[in-house]
Amino acid sequence: MSFLVLLLVLWVEKFSAWRKRLQNDRFFIGELTRLERSGKVHPWWTLVILILAPVALLVLLLHVLEPVAYGLLALPVHLVVLVYSLGRGDIKAALGPFRDAWRRGDEQAALHVAERDLGLLADTPRGLLVRVQGYLLWQAYQSFFAVIFWYFLLGPGAALAYRLLALTAELSGQPALKARAEQLRHIMDWLPVRVLTLSFALVGNFVAVMRLMLHELLNGRISAGHLVAKVGRVADDIPEEEDDPRGLARLDSLWELLLRCAVLWYAGFALLTVLV
Repeated sequence: MSFLVLLLVLWVEKFSAWRKRLQNDRFFIGELTRLERSGKVHPWWTLVILILAPVALLVLLLHVLEPVAYGLLALPVHLVVLVYSLGRGDIKAALGPFRDAWRRGDEQAALHVAERDLGLLADTPRGLLVRVQGYLLWQAYQSFFAVIFWYFLLGPGAALAYRLLALTAELSGQPALKARAEQLRHIMDWLPVRVLTLSFALVGNFVAVMRLMLHELLNGRISAGHLVAKVGRVADDIPEEEDDPRGLARLDSLWELLLRCAVLWYAGFALLTVLV
């Protein structure tokens, strides 16, 4: 059933507006704000309330539904939870204003748009391009690859836990809570980001990626965002010093790299489904 749900998620993503309707975080944000304003709940207990409790309820619900009607009642629950667990927003649409400004040759507008829409700062246009390329790789990873990895490995509860941790780390205004959420998310990112970077080797520059991963594979201190951006650029043969006009075209080539990885992952999921 997991592979069927993964296929249905692609259909929902491409051909329907369900994703925007399902990804409603108002209740979660309201509960997060309430707990932070009270100031009486320890950060770890806050995470238990915000993340562990919903995941436990989901697991209990699925435990009840899966034996009924050969699991058909559990199928829509899997689909809804997985769609909700995907990242927020449209990555390519978010990059649109930056691409327009850069194509016009208006570097100041590009810097302003990148700060306003993407939250990126850079001292030079070339440095900005590198950061935007890293942004594309990171957003694709945390929005899609990490979620489907945990879903296929451990089920919808793990996918939901990943998204709720990401939302807490992003939206929390309490430093202690934010730090705990980021710490747990870093742990959850360790395995899927390395699987993705090794996938880059299979669909990109194998030798260059493996040379880099020999040093970074077991490095637990490097962040998932930094690793996926670094390895993705190497896999796509992007030099450290590149002419600015080529930098925008690299966004398209990086997107194609990610699409090849997605096809590779789905082929792997299909093979594992058949064998297991």
